[in-house]
Amino acid sequence: MLEKPDKLVRYDPGMYRDRFTFFFWVILVAVCLLVLRLWYLQIIKGEDLLKRSENNRIRIREVKAMRGIIVDSRGVVLVENRPSFDVVIFPEDVKDLKGLVEKLEALYTKVNLTFPMDYETILENRRPFTPLRVDRNVSREKLALIETHSLELPGVGIDVMPVREYYYGEIMAHVIGYIGEVSRDDLERDKAQKSGDLIGKFGLEKALDSFIRGKAGGEQVEVNVIGKKVKTLGRVEPSQGYRVVLSLDAQVQKAAWTALEGKAGAVVALDPRDGSILALVSRPGFDPNLFNRGISTDLWEKLSSNPLHPMENRAIAGQYPPGSTYKLIVAAAALEEGIITPETAFNCPGHFEMGTRTFRCWRKQGHGRVSLHRAIVESCDVYFYNVGKLLGVDRLAQYAQAFGLGTRTGVALVGERRGLIPTREWKLTRFGVPWQPGETISLSIGQGYNTVTPLQLANAYAAAANNGEYFTPRIVKRVETDDGEIIEEYRPEKKAVLPVSQENIQLLKKALWGVVNEAGGTGGQARVAGRDVAGKTGTAQVIGMAEGDDGSAYPYEYRDHALFVSFAPRDNPEIVVAVVAEHAGHGGSAAAPVARKVLEAYFAGKPKP
Repeated sequence: MLEKPDKLVRYDPGMYRDRFTFFFWVILVAVCLLVLRLWYLQIIKGEDLLKRSENNRIRIREVKAMRGIIVDSRGVVLVENRPSFDVVIFPEDVKDLKGLVEKLEALYTKVNLTFPMDYETILENRRPFTPLRVDRNVSREKLALIETHSLELPGVGIDVMPVREYYYGEIMAHVIGYIGEVSRDDLERDKAQKSGDLIGKFGLEKALDSFIRGKAGGEQVEVNVIGKKVKTLGRVEPSQGYRVVLSLDAQVQKAAWTALEGKAGAVVALDPRDGSILALVSRPGFDPNLFNRGISTDLWEKLSSNPLHPMENRAIAGQYPPGSTYKLIVAAAALEEGIITPETAFNCPGHFEMGTRTFRCWRKQGHGRVSLHRAIVESCDVYFYNVGKLLGVDRLAQYAQAFGLGTRTGVALVGERRGLIPTREWKLTRFGVPWQPGETISLSIGQGYNTVTPLQLANAYAAAANNGEYFTPRIVKRVETDDGEIIEEYRPEKKAVLPVSQENIQLLKKALWGVVNEAGGTGGQARVAGRDVAGKTGTAQVIGMAEGDDGSAYPYEYRDHALFVSFAPRDNPEIVVAVVAEHAGHGGSAAAPVARKVLEAYFAGKPKP
């Protein structure tokens, strides 16, 4: 019987030993490399990779806060918010950024639109883990375009941002202002701000930004592999900014804006009883809605280079010679210093001689012999030349400053200017030469170095209207929550009391009433039926003109400014209106009718006495 061969005998294990050894070491090295790689990923790079992984799956998005609304004294909404849509790119979700940008450009081109950012600009603005806004405040057409092609655009999304809706546009622009994106300087000043934040840049939006801005919230969202939102995992609601209640009356503000149509200048209306500003208009203006999400370079250049300076708030920053409106201060100073009495009279032949110079009255044939009352009513220049000569520059400056001229009023708006009330010392310091007597003559009718702002002029007349007391002009009444809880209240703040007796104040108020209501008065065009209006006209020269020259043949920028300041009713004043119409001619014909329209708007619907 044959024996089966032994297979273990036939195959010698030794012949495979080298092969086994080789594979053993290969596997061992591979395992070691794998272990080292796992160690590197888990220990060395673990924290970074965890962040990346979580960012791919869970993303934290900021939810912008709504800014607080702004209302007038009657509760009329002047500014609120509306949603705006931005196209954003999340760089971490994009493998081929250049290719993605080319896709977006092609999509925009298909519908005859231009993509606003090129690839190089996007690269410059790219920040790690920060969404990049490539198109702001997009139209519904663009929004539909992006949403329709969302699957073709990995890493592209739509972000909702609140923007301001300025309902009164130009009419309120210089008061309310506008918002804009933070600049580098803003970020350096306030470390709490972040790139892309919107803050107040002008007007009350800037002055009250800390109240209006609100507090941002956030949400935790789960996204898919191409960065699209799958679901919200958690949300912290933002806190809306506080509501701001102004002293302005939108009806009076609109009337002032309309009345000044066709003219550059300013109108200020305030309540002399507590300093509340009822209207503050500067014309020409600008549309603050243009600044909501960034203004184009071309449009900004057009605004900033406009020779009429529409961005300047003339009501608080325009500095003008007060013209004959200054005669109120000159008369008050002379009465109080005992230089004149109400009966003191001077002869006006139509001119006044001082050394080798001749100073003319606005009325060529003169006013004859006039005392204080008729001198104010008819605005006789020669009378005030004589009074100014007797007073002297320094005493005149002392009273002008007591009326609040030559210093900021303290209104809660950025950019207010001082104006100028000159003295002997000022001129010597400024120019290094002494004061000349002829310069006082010019000052006495509001010319020369004198400059005031329309707001200062309104406040000076408010002092006279309110029997000597005047207040810091107040444009914000309070800041409150939506539930009416008061966060900050701005109460009337008495600024000063005039160093003028009640007897003299009443004399002056009677003369100012005569300017509007008596025969020969220069302010007759400011009369309002059933209302006791008092006021003073002013015409301020920009350049010297020959006798009888009305300036109509001169270029616009050399023509006279027209001024008028009024209050009503005379005995218990509720409103003061100051008007400056640049290069418009005479105060009585160009500025007084503007004041009348403002007064009519204020008294509309109020019972007549």
